[in-house]
Amino acid sequence: MIIQPRDAQRPFTTADGSTIRSLLDRTNAPVSNQSLAEASLPPGGSTQRHHHRLSEEFYYILEGTGTMEIDGETRKVAPGDAILIPAGAWHQIRCEESGDSLRFLCCCAPPYSHDDTYFS
Repeated sequence: MIIQPRDAQRPFTTADGSTIRSLLDRTNAPVSNQSLAEASLPPGGSTQRHHHRLSEEFYYILEGTGTMEIDGETRKVAPGDAILIPAGAWHQIRCEESGDSLRFLCCCAPPYSHDDTYFS
């Protein structure tokens, strides 16, 4: 059985500019098909617009509000929202200027890789 305490995982900055904490992935568990991370953006912060050729992603908003853009379509997001980002879809998430940081879970299948992150 593998159980990884959140606070035992060190946060780092991804290639797209978000700060993530890998909860379960190839670096801390015998994972082969997916990864789970907690990401955060400060008020007014955003990821750099990018896509993944291989990874399909789910975002699940935990705290804060923001805007999600996928392939040119933009919508507001808030706690409780689950977002599908298909493999190959250009995307960017932005935290509102005022208010709390945006904190969300990211699930990637296959697992997240810096090498599978492409920018416009």
